[in-house]
Amino acid sequence: MTWETVIGLEVHVQLATRSKLFCDCSTVFGDDPNANVCPVCLGLPGALPVTNREAVRLGVRAALALGFAVHRTSLFARKNYFYPDLPKGYQISQFDQPLASRGALEIESADRGDVSIGLTRLHLEEDAGKSLHDRFPDQTALDFNRSGIPLAEIVSDPDLRSPAEARAYLTTLKQILQYLDVSDCSMEEGRLRVDANLSVRSEGQEALGVKQEIKNMNSFATVERSLDYLRLSQIQTLEDGATVEPNTFSAATGTLRVMRTKEASHDYRYFPEPDLPPLEIGRDWLDEERNSLPELPRALCARLGEQYGVPSYDAGVLASTRALADYFEQLAGAGVDGRTAAHWVMGSVLQDANENKGVLRVAPTRLAALIHMVGNRQVSLQTAKRLFPELAVTDEAPETLAARLEVIQIDDEDQLSEWVRTVIETHPDELSRFREGESKLMDFFMGRVMKTSRGKADPKRVQQMLLEELGR
Repeated sequence: MTWETVIGLEVHVQLATRSKLFCDCSTVFGDDPNANVCPVCLGLPGALPVTNREAVRLGVRAALALGFAVHRTSLFARKNYFYPDLPKGYQISQFDQPLASRGALEIESADRGDVSIGLTRLHLEEDAGKSLHDRFPDQTALDFNRSGIPLAEIVSDPDLRSPAEARAYLTTLKQILQYLDVSDCSMEEGRLRVDANLSVRSEGQEALGVKQEIKNMNSFATVERSLDYLRLSQIQTLEDGATVEPNTFSAATGTLRVMRTKEASHDYRYFPEPDLPPLEIGRDWLDEERNSLPELPRALCARLGEQYGVPSYDAGVLASTRALADYFEQLAGAGVDGRTAAHWVMGSVLQDANENKGVLRVAPTRLAALIHMVGNRQVSLQTAKRLFPELAVTDEAPETLAARLEVIQIDDEDQLSEWVRTVIETHPDELSRFREGESKLMDFFMGRVMKTSRGKADPKRVQQMLLEELGR
């Protein structure tokens, strides 16, 4: 029997605010345990929550970019459950009247090409605290710094058909959220976490199978690996004639572990949050946010290819982050050919950034001046690439730096001719072998001339002279 996989994802994204969703406590990561808490996020008697306007703005921004219908009125609700790291005994979330509903995300599937994945809802909620099981022997420690951290939960329709598609969806979603400055999506710091639902059904069947859930995955590799394991497990169970149980699993240890039977919404006893009024969003404010959205990755990638003539793969790399795309366009705007600019950005610029915590250290205008020196044959391409990281640690203009390091290219005919003849005269054996047909020795002579000139000779002119002299 042929089986079809059906996957839906719930992504919890920490919004990039300085304070929590309903209080002024800091959202800084890595502070001492329980340093960033107050009566509101601890749920002490008499403490009243106040909604963080910036968190709402970022949620709206994400919703608009993902094609959601943003509701002018939404409600907060209490999601009731008992767990030690939930100090109030409930989580303030949104249930039947969320911030936004019915969006879509376009992804590229290796199996199905371009696919539109439906998005069910985007709602705001506060995070819970954190249980730490490795601090004290046989005890669990509680850190409430994350309690009240603002989250946007983005829920997809069950439109994904493979673990690989789930990973592509997450990669695309993360890129958009970073473009919007909604979140930095640092999975290492818990700012993007994934829950997944998976079921299998026989191909052609319309009814969904029994779904199982995997909670709190913090890497895309873990998501793909865990879903693949669960898919194979369900298929094996069904082919053995057994029944799939609606369990919830944890992937925290790198392997799937049954936590409990999957809950339904009625298990949480949702009811409207009595301490918060309805969340009202003005039309003018909504229009202002819509008009301020940046060009998103998919559209930007297409424009870079069309406007600058770069191949689609290169355009995808250049559009991978807003910072990199802006750098490329500033470089091209400084008079550098699009393909040449792409070559430099994807080469020296990215290599230097990867070695320096992602920082683009050399201003595009300074790199443009260096590239123009190559075009004017003042320095060779190889020399320019050696000079590039030096520009990051000096304020000198590229021309001044090249002069100080004595790497300005020499094109004086007499000097070049002297270097070429000296090299040929001091290597008579290689000269004889070249003239007997060992053409690869051209590289040998080129290298010797460049070494003799300490890299200052114009390589193109040297090659021309060598061909003239060696051919005699």
